[in-house]
Amino acid sequence: MTGTPPPPSAPVAAPVDNPALYPHPQDRPLAGAPHPGRLVHPRLYACECAGTIMLMIFGVATNVLLGAAASPVGRVLADYPALQVALQGLFFGMGGSIAALSPFGRVSGGHVSPSVTLAFTLAGRLAWRDMIGYMAGQLAGAVIGTGLVALAGLLWPRWGGWAGATHFAATVPYDRVPLSWAFTGEACTTALLITALLFTGGHARLRWATPLLAGPLFFTLNPFEAWLSGDSTNLARSLGPALFSGQWQGFWIYCVAPFLGAAATVLMMRLQVFGEMHLHEARIAHFGHHGRAPFLLPWRRNTGA
Repeated sequence: MTGTPPPPSAPVAAPVDNPALYPHPQDRPLAGAPHPGRLVHPRLYACECAGTIMLMIFGVATNVLLGAAASPVGRVLADYPALQVALQGLFFGMGGSIAALSPFGRVSGGHVSPSVTLAFTLAGRLAWRDMIGYMAGQLAGAVIGTGLVALAGLLWPRWGGWAGATHFAATVPYDRVPLSWAFTGEACTTALLITALLFTGGHARLRWATPLLAGPLFFTLNPFEAWLSGDSTNLARSLGPALFSGQWQGFWIYCVAPFLGAAATVLMMRLQVFGEMHLHEARIAHFGHHGRAPFLLPWRRNTGA
């Protein structure tokens, strides 16, 4: 994995070099090169928070609808448990895609997961102090997003019953196998997710697929992993439901294993296990800004640039 430019023959994302598109054109936080006068980036952390709210509202709400035995969809899918859990993975992953492709993801890169943020940091594409801000925003967004789903249950008691019955899509390890199984599963599934994101993001021809990967990946993995650990790969995704459902069993697994899987993936990529890659930005979508963070509203312009 390298940050050097690709050879001239390799296609690259269309550069966005118009300084008017950025509040701070000389600041490149998503390339690991923040301007010396801008060492923290609250605007990016707020966008990560907003994106994670989107992830949790979409992911938890669809998982409740798919999983609650009393919901119309849940009743139909109850006879097809493998399909049911696969669809839950698909829709939670789609929530991440929606967040990454949103205007918030355009600004911050659309990580919406501490595991993804750690991977970009270890790869040298995000400063450590920004990593802390990103993770704080993601954790806050997960709590707010799940809280809004819970609030909807207060306004519509039937929905509240469905959400409570599914524990707000909480992730808990299966209690009939050793916790080490769930730990290993979380580390491995996170490693697969990070590998897919960094591999496609590190190859210009494949970057279009990066924000679309999570849904199909979790659709495939969930039938094998969800029963074991919940297939979280994301501390923020586990925190919100745990807080509102009270399901804290084995929560430490989600605080450690996904980070271990992310770190192992970056190590393998630094060793070029998967070949040479050109990871220029800490982004899941909207590539081509060379590490800059554009305005949230695309029609905004920096008249002083």
